[in-house]
Amino acid sequence: MKRIAVFPGSFDPFTVGHESIARRALPLFDELVIAVGINSHKSNMFSVEQRVNWIKKVFAKEKRVKVDSFTGLTVDFCKKNKATFILRGLRTSADFEFEKAIGQMNTVISKDIETVFILPLPEHSAINSTIIRDIIRNNGDASPFVPKAVKF
Repeated sequence: MKRIAVFPGSFDPFTVGHESIARRALPLFDELVIAVGINSHKSNMFSVEQRVNWIKKVFAKEKRVKVDSFTGLTVDFCKKNKATFILRGLRTSADFEFEKAIGQMNTVISKDIETVFILPLPEHSAINSTIIRDIIRNNGDASPFVPKAVKF
């Protein structure tokens, strides 16, 4: 059976931290689906199409990475894609508590889907999309924090 993982997130924008987590997870899985979640209650800076296109460019040479968008529950998206793993990055203890609760709820909803956590590299620990959006809104240079394919 293929080991397929889903790496869900808003990725608004996709950062070097996100890229690092995905690339470091690749040896663990046969396929990685990076899934851009659509949340109608959240206002994003970049369109879903833009975020999906950026991520496709970042992983253009990696055949085992697929990129898609989704609405609804992550576990339902996993089932649709025959994924048995959810990949999440953990930067802080607050991330851990939040992701632990979601992972445990997902296990109750679907016992066949396991959540896997990967810690960021130390140099990526402070990078988050919220701060990057603030840099962009204030005309700062966010290029050190995003892959080269992500252009504003």
